[in-house]
Amino acid sequence: MLDIYSKLGKRVKELRERLGMSQQKLADALGVPRPSVSQIENGERKISADELVKLSGVFHISVEALLDSERLPEVVLTGGKKLEEVKPQLRINVPQKNVEKFKEVLLYIRNKVGSKPNIGETVIYKLLYFIDFDFYEKYEEQLIGASYIKNKYGPTPVEFKKIVDRMIKDEEIEKVKSDYFSFPQTKYLPRKKADLSKLMANEVALIDDVLNRLSDMNANQISEHSHEGVPWLTTEDGEVIEYESVFYRTHPYSVRGYDEDITRVIRRMRRGRG
Repeated sequence: MLDIYSKLGKRVKELRERLGMSQQKLADALGVPRPSVSQIENGERKISADELVKLSGVFHISVEALLDSERLPEVVLTGGKKLEEVKPQLRINVPQKNVEKFKEVLLYIRNKVGSKPNIGETVIYKLLYFIDFDFYEKYEEQLIGASYIKNKYGPTPVEFKKIVDRMIKDEEIEKVKSDYFSFPQTKYLPRKKADLSKLMANEVALIDDVLNRLSDMNANQISEHSHEGVPWLTTEDGEVIEYESVFYRTHPYSVRGYDEDITRVIRRMRRGRG
């Protein structure tokens, strides 16, 4: 049993340090004294089921991924070295064009609604998810094309950390720790404006629509909202959410009029024969 606690403790420490979170902040989130976090990380204390759920929320991963690091995918930014090995059987390659689009969309979101107190990392995850999936449903093309994993707290873009780390290094954004209603919150402050020449007019229009509809939601509200859509409901925990599932969305999630169904089906049939 000691080995299990030791392994889990190292995992908690690794994830905490990745977020730049102090032991005291994590202790506050768990509702335990700071020495308890130290004991957990040193493998000297058991973690209760309730604490596992709280940890998964703090780290934005499923409980299963927290217990088993191999459930997390490997993310590779094309054109650079391999950044991390976590799950060789699920390797996600991110083309440079997608990296650039991801960066501009993130900067645009931060410049547009970043001053709102509720816009922390979790809300940004969900805004990116709805931007990507709404655009795919409406235009049958990818905007960012990020890969979203289903976890307890909603869809999580697995490329986010790698791309954000690069942006911080390039001094394009700044990572800031704060509190929102006594809960720890990670915010990203833009240090430059988005280059709108890299975004098409219909992309900007759709992003604006998502921000107008959803950017006033707090982390719990937007997470719950994401849980009711077909893409989420039809995906197993810890798996990548398939973009094609947007074509089965129902009201109020669908963003296109399905009086276009015949045209859409014909277009997809032709594409399938191509």
